[in-house]
Amino acid sequence: MSPLVPLGDVQATILDAVVRLDAVEVPLGDALGAVLAEGVVAPEPVPPFANTAMDGYALRAADTAGASPDTPVRLRVVDDLAAGRAPDVAVGPGEAIRIMTGAPMPDGADAIAMVERTRRDGDGTGEGVFVEVEVPVGRHVRPAGGDLTAGQSVFEPGTRLRAGHVGVLASVGATTVRVFRRPRVGVLSTGDELVESGPLAMGQIRDSNRPMMLALVREAGLEPIDLGVARDDEDRIVALLEDAFDRCDAVLTSGGVSVGDYDFVKAALDRFGALEWRQVAIKPAKPLAFGVVRGVPVFGLPGNPVSSLVSFELFARPALFQMAGHADRFRPEVLATAAHDFTRRPDGKLHLDRVLVRWHGDGYVAGSTGDQSSNVLSATAPANGLALLPDGDGVAAGEAVRVMLLDSPPDH
Repeated sequence: MSPLVPLGDVQATILDAVVRLDAVEVPLGDALGAVLAEGVVAPEPVPPFANTAMDGYALRAADTAGASPDTPVRLRVVDDLAAGRAPDVAVGPGEAIRIMTGAPMPDGADAIAMVERTRRDGDGTGEGVFVEVEVPVGRHVRPAGGDLTAGQSVFEPGTRLRAGHVGVLASVGATTVRVFRRPRVGVLSTGDELVESGPLAMGQIRDSNRPMMLALVREAGLEPIDLGVARDDEDRIVALLEDAFDRCDAVLTSGGVSVGDYDFVKAALDRFGALEWRQVAIKPAKPLAFGVVRGVPVFGLPGNPVSSLVSFELFARPALFQMAGHADRFRPEVLATAAHDFTRRPDGKLHLDRVLVRWHGDGYVAGSTGDQSSNVLSATAPANGLALLPDGDGVAAGEAVRVMLLDSPPDH
């Protein structure tokens, strides 16, 4: 039997073999989740002009001196100004302009009285407004460049673009951005026993790994490519892989990577002569194949669905993130309080239990989501973390347990 290899050693070997993809120019609308390959500088101030943060009246602050609900100041309203319209009337002494949020500040005005602190007086020609509050210069005024100044660095290279980043880039007029290319990730399931749809015959099961892997790739912000299901035919698997290497940046296979007589994926991958087969010191997901074929990283993941998911999270996802230019390649980890005993037996492996992590009081609490067998996929759906249980007898209720987060914990 092959010796067990520590998890960290396997991860380091994989990352050393994986290179970042080239940079490409993409439309801003396609940039969500990608990583900037170069910095962005604001070409103009944001906002480009001083504007109002409130519906109200643009006026001269000096004209509101001493104003209060009991002694309001009356100003003559000389114009109405909506957002999107350039002002063409200036504010003089004793005057005000009715103004809507986002509209440019008119000449002569240096403050805004919010509409809630005013009362209309009259209508038509000579219409006025009572201002019931003294406002200082600059009140409710957004200055030009108050968000970003011209020439200011907006984002540095290596920034992963979330929705907020996309909004900021749009605000500085960016229609395209230069990002590291997202890996095209081929996903292949293997096995005569797999059925995609329809009724099951004796000995058949439904293919859950491929849909799950495709979803994991898509969730990671990468580009999934469905390579289908390969039957247990070595030549057929080789042909599918040949095609995948031509159109994918990375390939994930599931099943057929252990040491049985029917492990056709292992036999097919061995023909390419570039993969190494490891028994990793973890449970689940002990068997793993990895290598680089024609510049394409290939991950041979185990067939049990939970093992396949854990193997993706520990090995494939960090490597794919490195290819996509991410600085943070690994999932975040937190310390949580064990909600119950996490029992295990010493076996030289790191155990990864599926858990639900919640924020409770002043810290995280982690509890099992169910049966931890590697074929029990149903316990995976509610899990938002993997409890990392070191070799030994486990973790007692109330003790600290390290958890790799798969999703953000709820706050209750």
